[in-house]
Amino acid sequence: MRSVIQQSIILPAPAEKLYAMYLDPAPHAAITGAPVTIGPNSGDPFRAFEGNLSGTILTVVAPTLIVQSWRSTHFNDNDPDSTLILTFTPHGGEGRIDLVHLDVPSQDYQGVADGWEAYYWRPWRRYLAGG
Repeated sequence: MRSVIQQSIILPAPAEKLYAMYLDPAPHAAITGAPVTIGPNSGDPFRAFEGNLSGTILTVVAPTLIVQSWRSTHFNDNDPDSTLILTFTPHGGEGRIDLVHLDVPSQDYQGVADGWEAYYWRPWRRYLAGG
């Protein structure tokens, strides 16, 4: 059975800006506090948190959709990459991100599910608030 992590977050910035921030290494790194390799094109590599996360941008539909392969160092060598789907939509004057993360192996499921809040959503809120 496929594992599915679903989360939604509303952040105080336009959806298009959130989309651009995720795909631009400078603001992405400023948000997470760690260097990142990422780009806006299909096939661009993804590396974050000193190589603890890696993958590839599979497809983008600017400025609303990012799909990437994704894995952490907690995946076993024989575990396939998971698939991360991020959808960006306007929500009043703010932006909403809907996350669907498919096929995270059971040994890393809870860590990944909790990690989105700890390593992305909370720091992103803080970054947008200027702190």
